[in-house]
Amino acid sequence: MRSRFGPDRGAVTVEAAIAICGVIAMLALGFSAIGAVVAGMRSIDAAAEVARLVARGDRGRGEEAAKQLGPDGADVSIKVDGDEVSVTVTAKPVPLLLGLRPSGTAYAVLEPGASG
Repeated sequence: MRSRFGPDRGAVTVEAAIAICGVIAMLALGFSAIGAVVAGMRSIDAAAEVARLVARGDRGRGEEAAKQLGPDGADVSIKVDGDEVSVTVTAKPVPLLLGLRPSGTAYAVLEPGASG
């Protein structure tokens, strides 16, 4: 029996190609999301370590630790207000996730005799 809409030849191939493109797009988004989570965790760890070092009075070593522990190209902000230290490490924007910038913030109190 002939189809009244014409031959269906090649329809399965087109559907498979569209499905494969969808799977690839979802995998790319998934890997970008995993990368964002890892960058966020590295930012949090780096911020905590830098806050501890600055609180002990070793700001230079803290900035060096931020470069080693934080994500590549991360921005580090160190603020000392009285005896409080706050450190924020912000990673570069994550591709495919609309410019999401994972970050981590940590706080510490200056130790007696230490200067930030």
